[in-house]
Amino acid sequence: MFTGIVEELGEVTAVENLGDSSRFRLRGPLVTDGARHGDSIAVNGVCLTVVEAADGQFTADVMAETLTRSSLGALAPGSRVNLERPTPVGGRLGGHIVQGHVDATGTIVDRAPSENWEIVTVSLPAALSRHVVEKGSITVDGVSLTVVEAGDDHFTVSLIPTTLALTTLGLKRTGDPVNIEVDIIAKYVERLLGSRTQEIAP
Repeated sequence: MFTGIVEELGEVTAVENLGDSSRFRLRGPLVTDGARHGDSIAVNGVCLTVVEAADGQFTADVMAETLTRSSLGALAPGSRVNLERPTPVGGRLGGHIVQGHVDATGTIVDRAPSENWEIVTVSLPAALSRHVVEKGSITVDGVSLTVVEAGDDHFTVSLIPTTLALTTLGLKRTGDPVNIEVDIIAKYVERLLGSRTQEIAP
């Protein structure tokens, strides 16, 4: 489990095409400190498994399903990425519960700078809009954020200077894709209520 608090702004150093998958090499001295084969690291909100880790870099295999359903397929050497290690049992839940399982990709459709923050509008597949509520939590490229406005096909978030400076969200431009993970609690509640409705239906 992750919390959406990005630990490090890393970089893709190599991408190897393996046919039905790709192997990424990424630089992240902080998150690779003590990392071993089989450990998990979230890359732009996608939970990946470490294959090898050495000299401040790690490699991870990404299957075709993940490349298709997330924005990782658009990464290339030199791309900056948000990195986070899993939260240890008993650790601080600084953001919210994040699985690292991307629900969909959205697109940055607008950026409105203010004096001390920036309002960013992100497109959202209509099927996911029911899981997004104002003042609720959402994960964008692995960053835990609070929803300002929840629309039928979009949502807005307010980015503070720290988020702009220390994550990829400060580098993204209008039209760039982002990974979206909605709140897992909303999905569980929907499933449970749906089952209960079916049980009591005449």
